[in-house]
Amino acid sequence: MARQAYWKGYLKLSLVTCPVVMTPAVSESGAVRFKMVNGATGNQVESRYLDAITKKPVPPAQQVKGYEQAENEYVLIEDEDFEAVALESTRTIEIAQFVPAASIDWVWYDVPHFLLPGDKVGAEAFAVIRAAMEQSGMVGISRLVLQRRERAVLVEPREKGLVLWTLHYGDEVRGEADYWADLPEPGKPDPAIVKAIGARLDHWSKEWVEDPVQKALLRLIARKGKTSRRRPTESGRGTSGGEVVNLVDALKRSLRKSG
Repeated sequence: MARQAYWKGYLKLSLVTCPVVMTPAVSESGAVRFKMVNGATGNQVESRYLDAITKKPVPPAQQVKGYEQAENEYVLIEDEDFEAVALESTRTIEIAQFVPAASIDWVWYDVPHFLLPGDKVGAEAFAVIRAAMEQSGMVGISRLVLQRRERAVLVEPREKGLVLWTLHYGDEVRGEADYWADLPEPGKPDPAIVKAIGARLDHWSKEWVEDPVQKALLRLIARKGKTSRRRPTESGRGTSGGEVVNLVDALKRSLRKSG
Protein backbone atom coordinates (compact mmCIF):
# COMPACT_ATOMS: atom_id res chain seq x y z
CA MET A 1 0.00 0.00 0.00
CA ALA A 2 1.37 3.44 -0.96
CA ARG A 3 2.40 5.63 1.97
CA GLN A 4 1.19 9.16 2.59
CA ALA A 5 2.78 11.74 0.30
CA TYR A 6 5.81 13.52 1.75
CA TRP A 7 5.73 16.26 -0.90
CA LYS A 8 3.19 17.43 -3.49
CA GLY A 9 3.86 19.60 -6.51
CA TYR A 10 4.43 19.51 -10.27
CA LEU A 11 6.83 17.83 -12.67
CA LYS A 12 7.65 19.86 -15.79
CA LEU A 13 9.52 18.83 -18.92
CA SER A 14 9.43 21.28 -21.82
CA LEU A 15 5.74 22.05 -22.48
CA VAL A 16 4.41 19.07 -20.48
CA THR A 17 3.45 19.56 -16.82
CA CYS A 18 1.73 17.14 -14.48
CA PRO A 19 0.94 17.01 -10.74
CA VAL A 20 3.11 14.57 -8.79
CA VAL A 21 3.50 13.29 -5.26
CA MET A 22 6.72 12.15 -3.65
CA THR A 23 7.45 9.83 -0.75
CA PRO A 24 10.81 8.61 0.63
CA ALA A 25 11.92 5.23 -0.70
CA VAL A 26 13.59 4.39 2.61
CA SER A 27 12.20 4.67 6.12
CA GLU A 28 13.38 4.24 9.70
CA SER A 29 9.85 3.76 11.06
CA GLY A 30 10.56 0.10 11.77
CA ALA A 31 13.57 0.86 13.97
CA VAL A 32 13.31 0.18 17.70
CA ARG A 33 12.90 3.52 19.44
CA PHE A 34 13.15 4.34 23.12
CA LYS A 35 11.82 7.13 25.32
CA MET A 36 13.68 8.57 28.27
CA VAL A 37 12.09 7.46 31.55
CA ASN A 38 12.72 8.36 35.16
CA GLY A 39 14.12 5.11 36.55
CA ALA A 40 12.90 5.93 40.06
CA THR A 41 9.24 6.64 39.18
CA GLY A 42 8.74 4.97 35.80
CA ASN A 43 7.42 8.23 34.37
CA GLN A 44 8.47 9.60 30.99
CA VAL A 45 10.98 12.45 31.07
CA GLU A 46 10.18 15.73 29.27
CA SER A 47 12.73 17.87 27.44
CA ARG A 48 12.48 21.65 27.38
CA TYR A 49 14.37 24.57 25.88
CA LEU A 50 15.97 26.77 28.54
CA ASP A 51 17.38 30.25 28.17
CA ALA A 52 21.15 29.78 28.38
CA ILE A 53 21.52 32.86 30.63
CA THR A 54 18.36 33.05 32.74
CA LYS A 55 17.90 29.24 32.85
CA LYS A 56 14.13 29.79 32.51
CA PRO A 57 11.97 27.67 30.13
CA VAL A 58 11.31 29.30 26.74
CA PRO A 59 7.72 28.83 25.46
CA PRO A 60 7.28 27.69 21.81
CA ALA A 61 5.94 31.11 20.78
CA GLN A 62 9.28 32.70 21.69
CA GLN A 63 11.51 30.11 20.00
CA VAL A 64 13.03 31.47 16.78
CA LYS A 65 16.02 30.51 14.63
CA GLY A 66 19.15 32.57 15.03
CA TYR A 67 22.41 32.82 13.11
CA GLU A 68 25.45 33.42 15.33
CA GLN A 69 27.48 36.21 13.69
CA ALA A 70 29.65 36.77 16.77
CA GLU A 71 29.99 35.19 20.20
CA ASN A 72 26.57 35.36 21.89
CA GLU A 73 25.33 37.70 19.15
CA TYR A 74 22.58 36.33 16.90
CA VAL A 75 20.66 37.48 13.85
CA LEU A 76 17.06 36.33 14.37
CA ILE A 77 15.31 34.82 11.34
CA GLU A 78 11.50 34.70 11.46
CA ASP A 79 9.15 32.52 9.37
CA GLU A 80 8.34 35.53 7.17
CA ASP A 81 12.04 35.89 6.37
CA PHE A 82 12.22 32.34 5.08
CA GLU A 83 9.11 32.89 2.97
CA ALA A 84 10.62 36.06 1.49
CA VAL A 85 13.59 34.15 0.09
CA ALA A 86 11.53 31.15 -1.06
CA LEU A 87 12.43 29.90 -4.54
CA GLU A 88 10.26 28.90 -7.46
CA SER A 89 11.45 25.33 -7.06
CA THR A 90 9.33 25.07 -3.91
CA ARG A 91 6.50 23.35 -5.80
CA THR A 92 7.84 22.56 -9.26
CA ILE A 93 10.44 20.05 -10.42
CA GLU A 94 11.42 21.50 -13.78
CA ILE A 95 13.88 19.28 -15.63
CA ALA A 96 16.11 21.64 -17.55
CA GLN A 97 18.98 19.32 -18.51
CA PHE A 98 19.86 15.67 -18.96
CA VAL A 99 23.10 13.77 -18.40
CA PRO A 100 24.24 10.13 -18.63
CA ALA A 101 23.65 8.43 -15.28
CA ALA A 102 27.20 7.02 -15.36
CA SER A 103 28.61 10.56 -15.42
CA ILE A 104 27.43 11.21 -11.83
CA ASP A 105 29.72 9.62 -9.25
CA TRP A 106 28.11 7.49 -6.54
CA VAL A 107 29.23 9.84 -3.76
CA TRP A 108 26.81 12.56 -4.92
CA TYR A 109 23.70 10.39 -4.37
CA ASP A 110 21.85 11.15 -1.13
CA VAL A 111 18.27 9.98 -0.41
CA PRO A 112 15.92 8.20 -2.90
CA HIS A 113 12.22 9.04 -3.24
CA PHE A 114 9.38 7.52 -5.25
CA LEU A 115 7.77 10.00 -7.67
CA LEU A 116 4.20 9.18 -8.76
CA PRO A 117 1.31 10.91 -10.58
CA GLY A 118 -0.62 13.24 -8.30
CA ASP A 119 -4.02 12.33 -9.76
CA LYS A 120 -5.65 10.29 -12.53
CA VAL A 121 -5.89 13.29 -14.85
CA GLY A 122 -2.14 13.85 -14.73
CA ALA A 123 -1.23 10.17 -15.09
CA GLU A 124 -1.12 10.39 -18.92
CA ALA A 125 1.25 13.37 -18.92
CA PHE A 126 3.37 11.62 -16.28
CA ALA A 127 3.61 8.53 -18.52
CA VAL A 128 4.67 10.70 -21.49
CA ILE A 129 7.50 12.28 -19.49
CA ARG A 130 8.62 8.94 -18.09
CA ALA A 131 8.60 7.22 -21.49
CA ALA A 132 10.65 10.01 -23.07
CA MET A 133 13.23 9.80 -20.29
CA GLU A 134 13.48 6.03 -20.56
CA GLN A 135 13.95 6.16 -24.33
CA SER A 136 16.70 8.77 -24.04
CA GLY A 137 18.64 6.64 -21.57
CA MET A 138 19.48 9.77 -19.62
CA VAL A 139 18.65 11.08 -16.14
CA GLY A 140 17.18 14.52 -15.51
CA ILE A 141 18.73 17.16 -13.27
CA SER A 142 16.59 19.73 -11.49
CA ARG A 143 16.32 21.68 -8.25
CA LEU A 144 13.77 21.36 -5.49
CA VAL A 145 13.12 23.04 -2.14
CA LEU A 146 12.85 20.54 0.71
CA GLN A 147 12.68 21.63 4.34
CA ARG A 148 13.44 25.23 3.33
CA ARG A 149 16.68 24.32 1.54
CA GLU A 150 17.04 24.09 -2.21
CA ARG A 151 18.53 20.78 -3.29
CA ALA A 152 19.86 19.60 -6.61
CA VAL A 153 17.94 16.45 -7.54
CA LEU A 154 18.26 13.66 -10.07
CA VAL A 155 15.18 12.08 -11.69
CA GLU A 156 15.36 8.68 -13.38
CA PRO A 157 12.73 6.22 -14.72
CA ARG A 158 12.29 3.07 -12.65
CA GLU A 159 9.73 0.33 -13.35
CA LYS A 160 6.40 2.13 -13.99
CA GLY A 161 7.32 5.31 -12.16
CA LEU A 162 10.18 7.69 -11.48
CA VAL A 163 12.76 7.81 -8.72
CA LEU A 164 14.04 11.16 -7.47
CA TRP A 165 17.40 11.27 -5.71
CA THR A 166 18.44 14.28 -3.67
CA LEU A 167 22.09 15.08 -4.35
CA HIS A 168 24.68 16.22 -1.83
CA TYR A 169 25.80 19.83 -1.81
CA GLY A 170 29.18 20.54 -3.32
CA ASP A 171 30.77 21.39 0.04
CA GLU A 172 29.56 18.10 1.53
CA VAL A 173 31.50 15.86 -0.84
CA ARG A 174 35.15 15.19 -0.13
CA GLY A 175 37.57 14.66 -2.97
CA GLU A 176 38.90 11.13 -3.19
CA ALA A 177 42.35 12.05 -4.51
CA ASP A 178 43.68 12.95 -1.04
CA TYR A 179 42.63 9.57 0.31
CA TRP A 180 44.05 7.48 -2.54
CA ALA A 181 47.31 9.47 -2.85
CA ASP A 182 49.46 7.22 -0.64
CA LEU A 183 48.06 3.91 -1.87
CA PRO A 184 50.17 1.73 -4.19
CA GLU A 185 49.22 1.39 -7.84
CA PRO A 186 46.91 -1.57 -8.49
CA GLY A 187 48.82 -4.60 -9.72
CA LYS A 188 47.70 -7.65 -11.65
CA PRO A 189 44.96 -9.59 -9.85
CA ASP A 190 45.85 -12.92 -8.26
CA PRO A 191 44.11 -15.69 -10.28
CA ALA A 192 43.28 -17.56 -7.07
CA ILE A 193 41.50 -14.51 -5.64
CA VAL A 194 39.60 -13.96 -8.89
CA LYS A 195 38.53 -17.61 -8.80
CA ALA A 196 37.44 -17.27 -5.16
CA ILE A 197 35.28 -14.27 -6.06
CA GLY A 198 33.64 -16.19 -8.90
CA ALA A 199 32.85 -19.09 -6.55
CA ARG A 200 30.95 -16.71 -4.27
CA LEU A 201 28.65 -15.15 -6.87
CA ASP A 202 25.04 -15.07 -5.71
CA HIS A 203 21.76 -13.20 -6.22
CA TRP A 204 21.14 -10.13 -4.12
CA SER A 205 19.06 -10.72 -0.99
CA LYS A 206 17.70 -8.11 1.41
CA GLU A 207 18.45 -10.56 4.23
CA TRP A 208 22.10 -9.52 3.90
CA VAL A 209 21.27 -6.04 5.19
CA GLU A 210 19.00 -6.97 8.09
CA ASP A 211 19.93 -5.50 11.45
CA PRO A 212 20.90 -8.26 13.93
CA VAL A 213 21.07 -5.75 16.80
CA GLN A 214 17.45 -4.74 16.23
CA LYS A 215 16.33 -8.38 16.35
CA ALA A 216 18.26 -8.87 19.58
CA LEU A 217 16.64 -5.73 21.05
CA LEU A 218 13.16 -6.99 20.17
CA ARG A 219 13.89 -10.32 21.87
CA LEU A 220 15.21 -8.47 24.91
CA ILE A 221 12.11 -6.25 25.05
CA ALA A 222 9.82 -9.28 24.76
CA ARG A 223 11.68 -11.01 27.57
CA LYS A 224 11.80 -8.00 29.90
CA GLY A 225 8.22 -7.05 28.98
CA LYS A 226 6.99 -9.82 31.30
CA THR A 227 7.67 -7.33 34.07
CA SER A 228 6.89 -3.63 33.92
CA ARG A 229 6.97 -0.51 36.01
CA ARG A 230 3.45 0.57 36.89
CA ARG A 231 2.84 4.31 36.72
CA PRO A 232 1.00 5.92 39.66
CA THR A 233 -2.57 6.97 38.88
CA GLU A 234 -3.55 10.65 38.80
CA SER A 235 -5.26 10.23 42.16
CA GLY A 236 -2.03 8.99 43.65
CA ARG A 237 -3.26 5.44 44.23
CA GLY A 238 -1.49 2.47 42.77
CA THR A 239 1.95 0.99 43.01
CA SER A 240 4.59 3.26 44.47
CA GLY A 241 7.21 4.36 41.97
CA GLY A 242 9.87 1.79 41.23
CA GLU A 243 8.00 -1.38 42.34
CA VAL A 244 8.37 -4.15 39.75
CA VAL A 245 5.16 -6.03 39.04
CA ASN A 246 4.96 -9.45 37.39
CA LEU A 247 1.85 -9.28 35.22
CA VAL A 248 1.23 -13.03 35.24
CA ASP A 249 1.37 -13.24 39.06
CA ALA A 250 -0.92 -10.22 39.37
CA LEU A 251 -3.47 -11.88 37.10
CA LYS A 252 -3.35 -15.11 39.14
CA ARG A 253 -3.93 -13.18 42.38
CA SER A 254 -6.88 -11.38 40.80
CA LEU A 255 -8.43 -14.66 39.71
CA ARG A 256 -8.01 -16.19 43.19
CA LYS A 257 -9.71 -13.19 44.78
CA SER A 258 -12.66 -13.46 42.41
CA GLY A 259 -12.99 -17.18 43.08
